[in-house]
Amino acid sequence: MSDIDALRRDLAAAFVLAERFGFSEGICNHFSAVVPSDGGTGAERYLINPYGVHWAEMRARDLLLIDGDGRVIEGEGEVEATARFIHVAGHRANPRHKVLLHTHMPHATALAMLEGGRLEMAHQTAVRFWGRMAHHSFGGLALDDQEGERIADAQRANADADILFLDNHGITVGGESVAVAFDDLYYLERACRQQILAQSTGLPLKPIADDVLRETSRQVAQERVPSAERHFEALKRVYRPDAPRS
Repeated sequence: MSDIDALRRDLAAAFVLAERFGFSEGICNHFSAVVPSDGGTGAERYLINPYGVHWAEMRARDLLLIDGDGRVIEGEGEVEATARFIHVAGHRANPRHKVLLHTHMPHATALAMLEGGRLEMAHQTAVRFWGRMAHHSFGGLALDDQEGERIADAQRANADADILFLDNHGITVGGESVAVAFDDLYYLERACRQQILAQSTGLPLKPIADDVLRETSRQVAQERVPSAERHFEALKRVYRPDAPRS
């Protein structure tokens, strides 16, 4: 299997798994991955989902290969406008992010709707995101270069941030691989859900002490990538997202 075929399969699997875990919203939202330039030309190429294909039915062959202007190079279908503006600009803004996942998943989005809403360091799951988050103020739908560039500016200004909370909108998660980005997506939603459940009691959150926070963050960072790769492979074995559909 070629590298691009493997990337196609992993990205398609991420869509199916995201739907299974309740991260999707209709036929909206989008995932993308950087495809290494053909022959070392340096030309921009990305895999991205076509507009109108439900995440539950996404297959490797459905993904579009597009260039830096959003033109379809391979595949059938069209790129949804906000997908083109958010993802191409986002990849350019932070080249570390070979994969960008954008969702309106419920609990993370709920925090983005709150005045001063932040993921607090009150549970060990949240600690994996310490120092890796940024926020972006809402500027309407990303239907043109302007809003796409505003989102990209927030990513560019926070080069260490892999999680971008889009106020009144949703989130984007960037990573060096599909497995790493999806793992963050999965645990981000769980961390936000844990916080919202805790806050629903009306009792104050119990923050982790600074020294423990720093040490726990160091521990998590050591295992985050290998754990993500194993987790993603396990999810593919259990849920078989590439199995033929009747």
